[in-house]
Amino acid sequence: MKKIKSITDFVKIEHTLFSLPLIFAGVFLASPKPPSLKLIMLILAAALGARTTALALNRIIDRHIDKRNPRTTDRELPSGRMPLGGAFIILIAGFALYEFSAKLISPFCLALSPIPLAIFLIYPYMKRFTSFAHFGVGFGLSMAPLGGWFAVKNTAEGMLPGLLLSLFMVFWATGFDVIYSTLDEAFDRGENLYSFTSRYGRKRALKISACLHVLSFAVLVGLFTLQIRALAALPLLIVSGYLLYLEHRKAEDVELAFFRINAVIGFAVLAMVLAGVYFP
Repeated sequence: MKKIKSITDFVKIEHTLFSLPLIFAGVFLASPKPPSLKLIMLILAAALGARTTALALNRIIDRHIDKRNPRTTDRELPSGRMPLGGAFIILIAGFALYEFSAKLISPFCLALSPIPLAIFLIYPYMKRFTSFAHFGVGFGLSMAPLGGWFAVKNTAEGMLPGLLLSLFMVFWATGFDVIYSTLDEAFDRGENLYSFTSRYGRKRALKISACLHVLSFAVLVGLFTLQIRALAALPLLIVSGYLLYLEHRKAEDVELAFFRINAVIGFAVLAMVLAGVYFP
């Protein structure tokens, strides 16, 4: 049980709540009929594999930085609760699950599978040389709705709705990563690590985050106008906008804004898509 807890803590399975609703928003946006149970299970497996790969890479690459940061020094690798070899085993297992699931979904998805992996590998290094590192998180998570879309469509034709959902994710995830970075303002400055918070200060960084979330809602409105256009989905669009606003009202409480409100936003967007597709 102790080893299982160590593994789940290492890969932060609960963070899948940010991406999983958007994966299935992409699935249902692409599918006029409910997808098969087999496809749903394969998509879940691919999502779990991708998430595990991304987190393992991040933890392995950042292990020395995490050891110097008082906020992260208790993580599995810096604290010594997990050996580096164990982290690599988890990385390989996640990668294998992701690739095998993509292969079973379709040759098209298998051919595209290296793209998210490249983002997962590059992102952890970005904070060492650019304040735009937050966009690494945004682009990484934006692969989720596109992955769901491609798992159904198996083609790049007519992918504008999937792209809009992905663009929403870019702005939304980048914005909430800026909020999260406020926890490390002093540490990042001391270590010469780049973030909007360390470069511009907390107040200006949160304004940038708010602008990104305004853009994310504008994209969501565009998706609603161009593709969904369902009265039943309109209240959920409004709820999504209110939650984005609430996230910034509560930005001082990062635990509430980042971990709780964010999770609800993802499910609100998924519910909006479901209402638009199945209750037009």
